[in-house]
Amino acid sequence: MNAIAKETVNNDSSLPKVSKVSLRPRFEGSNICSWIGFKHVMYLVEEGVLDYFRQANLVPCHLFEENGLCLEIVDSGARILHALHMDDLAEVEVMPAARPDPNGLRFNVNVHIQRKGERLKAVVAKVVVVFKLDDSPVTRSVAPKALPELAPYTVERISRAPSRQDLAKADFSIERGVTNPEDDVVRQLKSSSSNVFVWKWHIPYFYCHFTERMQHSGYLRLMEEVEDLFLADRGISIRQMLHDKKWIPVVPQARVEILEEAYMEEKIYTVYTLEEIYRGYTYTHRMDCYVVRDGRLIHTATGNITHGYAVINSRHDWSLVEIDADSLAAIKNERA
Repeated sequence: MNAIAKETVNNDSSLPKVSKVSLRPRFEGSNICSWIGFKHVMYLVEEGVLDYFRQANLVPCHLFEENGLCLEIVDSGARILHALHMDDLAEVEVMPAARPDPNGLRFNVNVHIQRKGERLKAVVAKVVVVFKLDDSPVTRSVAPKALPELAPYTVERISRAPSRQDLAKADFSIERGVTNPEDDVVRQLKSSSSNVFVWKWHIPYFYCHFTERMQHSGYLRLMEEVEDLFLADRGISIRQMLHDKKWIPVVPQARVEILEEAYMEEKIYTVYTLEEIYRGYTYTHRMDCYVVRDGRLIHTATGNITHGYAVINSRHDWSLVEIDADSLAAIKNERA
């Protein structure tokens, strides 16, 4: 994203009350016609939060290089009210939440765009940030030091409880098979539910930051890819729906929380669970990510995403449609 304009309103505290920055979504995020996908919308939110710290003279690069502090987005959720288009100039407004949070520095984010001379609120989001002390044997040369204004949000290790209590059973022992140990992992994660899709992959270096740790945007990429794989597995791939119906998936809201640290080249198991279909127009999946470490499944991230379908009316217009019975049966894995 390219920064176009900046504005900061200061108060008596060490952190600004609000920051504003004008950004354009990346060209890469315009995959179908000129509309921007949810991942790149959430990238805009992330860039706005990073710029908040730059405007507060807490530049992420300097924090790492000079203080050994790693800025980590550990929770980010967005609700998309109006679609962003290629070349939109979006104003990203970032405000610390009024109530303090012991689990991190919490922000409220609003994204505004111009449409036919009208200023519209396009996205509302909530983001939580912590600062991890660098403990990598590759980069740590001297002991990291916390800054006073960031001390309440500085951690030695990222280890957070999920916001949903029904995920408490995530960290459970696994039985290691002799010939195909990873098949045992998939089998346990998939359980007996027909509405669970499991994808095993490795964590590549380009999903990581601060040398070897999986970053928040990497989980957004996993969420986007597992949906693509899920739809193909159910026989309603994105390309097929485009050609057969002129339908594209649309995302009104998504959220990802990091719970534990995950590292480069670990095997990561992404579990995609269908949770709800709402009035035939949208469906919600929960995403849970695990790595195997010391013979145990470690729950590293969780999240949820809501999808619907829109029909392409023209190069610049689409409209939400009701999902037909055959497509719903495929989503629910109930096709004959």
